[in-house]
This record gives sequence, C-alpha cells and structure tokens, in this order.
Amino acid sequence: MAKRDYYEVLGVSKGASDAEIKKAYRKKAIQYHPDKNPDDKEAEAKFKEAAEAYEVLSNPDKKARYDQFGHQAFENGGGFGGGGMNMEDIFSQFGDIFGSAFGGGGFSGFGGGGQRRVKGSNLRIRVKLTLEEIANGVEKKVRVKRKVQAPGTTYKTCSTCHGTGQVTRIANTILGRMQTSAPCNVCGGAGEIIDKKPSDADAQGLKIMEETVAIKIPAGVVDGMQLKVSGKGNDAPGNGIAGDLLVAIQEVEHEKLQREGDNLHYDLYVSYPEAVLGASKEIDTVTGKVRIKIEPGVQSGKILRLRGKGIPSINGYGKGDLLVHVNVWTPKTLNKQQREFFETMRDDEHFSPKPESTDKSFFEKVKDMFS
Repeated sequence: MAKRDYYEVLGVSKGASDAEIKKAYRKKAIQYHPDKNPDDKEAEAKFKEAAEAYEVLSNPDKKARYDQFGHQAFENGGGFGGGGMNMEDIFSQFGDIFGSAFGGGGFSGFGGGGQRRVKGSNLRIRVKLTLEEIANGVEKKVRVKRKVQAPGTTYKTCSTCHGTGQVTRIANTILGRMQTSAPCNVCGGAGEIIDKKPSDADAQGLKIMEETVAIKIPAGVVDGMQLKVSGKGNDAPGNGIAGDLLVAIQEVEHEKLQREGDNLHYDLYVSYPEAVLGASKEIDTVTGKVRIKIEPGVQSGKILRLRGKGIPSINGYGKGDLLVHVNVWTPKTLNKQQREFFETMRDDEHFSPKPESTDKSFFEKVKDMFS
C-alpha cells in the first residue's frame, strides 16, 4: 500500500510552523496511543504512521529532502527517514512530547514500569559512489567500528529509580503540592546499572568491535544526501536500543559525463570532415557505450538528446536524458596542401554561413534544455 503524504497524516499544511506540526502530532499520538487503544492493530498502525511523519517533518534537513524527493528519499536505506521505526524507537525519541498525558511521561508496556529506553549514539560515515552506481543503485559493504555490549556484561535494577528510569519529586509551592518526573541521574534513564563487566569493557559495559554492514543505496541519490541504517550505530547499555548509522553520499566526478539533476551532459568533438560528411561516433553512458549517428552538415552547438539515458529520478518518475553537445573541432595547424584547399574554398558559396530560420540561437537552446 502506498504511503500517505506526511502532511496529510498529521493534518497540517505544507507551510505549517514547527509548533503547529508538534501540536498536530501530539493530538494524533494521544488519540492512537497504545494505552488508550489496547490490542487495536489499526490504532497502533496509525500511531506509528503519525510518529514517522513527525520524525521527518520535525527535522529541518529531513523535511527539506521530503519536500524535494517525497517518500522515495527514505526508501531502500535500511529505515532511512522513519520507515524503520518500531514502538520502542517512538517512545525513546518522542516520549517527552506527551507531557503528563500518560502518567507523568511514562508508558505502560515498554521497558517495564514505564521507563524510557536509552538509545545509543549515532555513527556517521561517508560513502563514495560513481555515476554508474548512482544510476543503477548499489549495495555497499562497509567496515564500521561500533560500540557493542561486551560479552559477560550483566546489569541489575537501579536502586534509585527501582527500574523505572524516572525519579519523581514532590514539592510544596504556593499553588499546592507539585509532582514532577525526570530521568534518573544514576542510571541515565535506563533503569539498570552495571553489575559485572569484563576488564576490556568501558564504564558502560561496552567495547569497540569492527563489523561489516551492508547498505542498500537506491538509484538516483544525490551528492550530500544522507541515508540511515537503523540499529547499526553504537549500542546502549542495559536494555537500551542501538543508535543508527548515518551514511552521507559523495558523488565521484565522472571523466566524461557531467550531471545536472537527473540529466547528463556529454561533450562530443567531431572533425571538419566528420561534420561535413557525417559520421558514426561511440560515446559513454552510465550503462555502457552506445553508438550515435552524426548527420552530414551538423553544426557546432547542436544538441542530441538521448531519452532515458540519464539518472533515474529518486521520486520514481522515470529517468533523465543524456544531452550530447556537438562541437566541431577547428584545426589549428595546416600543411601546405590543406591550406591551399581552404584558400580556394574561402569564397565558395557552400562554405559561406547560411543560418536557417529553424536554427536556434545558443540562448534558445539553453532555454529549451531547462523547459
């Protein structure tokens, strides 16, 4: 089933402010919260849908990419954007948005006693891609050094918060008795503390290990785009959830092709004889070499459009084109025989420029390319 538009999910306009987006999400989340809708799969699905929409629209970087590329920007990236969120992710990231609507910020059924599960830190890497890889999509395997829970590490319930991850304080004010809750400062909200750990583990019971991670990169990504592989960042101590691996895309410059959005440009140089007589030329594309025909009498500046030979749209709207720019190469040196030939042709009517009414100017050609 196709995903609904994130703005439609939250019931806000595209120009909604951060405050309006947050308010709309809170309303939806409370409406479909598991505590209010026990064993209701439809409500759970709507709860997750609203959280996924809020995760994207509340983040300026993700929101900008969504506005430009739509849902395609967050697919095939191991949970990139929000599609990989589970209930634990939601409560870990957005639990505080509910305030006291559910027991002072606690949530039943998650982590025991309403505790918020701690999330490990994210890791960031950069992956270089060729134009060919971008055009076809690719799976990259990278070696990542991440913190994982050391074998032999055990945890015990935090005696300060008794495993809830929260501490409650009651204060007397002029308005009466006020109750507030905050993450436990002893266990950091995890509800557990180290019981035993091996000597090579850090204070949280973690150690650095190297792991090979497979990253599926969809066709059509652009330089600077960031993908997310859920759960491949650093582990969290105790019963926490792992952070994410953030993958920044770096496009490697092609030797002969230049990218402009989904279109590609290729400079083709032909000799005077080839321009006069016509020729068959082999050129590079992102799917291999192809042969094109140059008609006799081709003019320098002619643009040949090879439809569908560009980059796939990350929105799934087909492919761009390959624009071949024809440049007639003028020789800089001539031998005596060649010079004599061109001297005799200097005033020949066949060599006199005769632009046809259908020939477009340079600026018209540029306008056509972008229209």
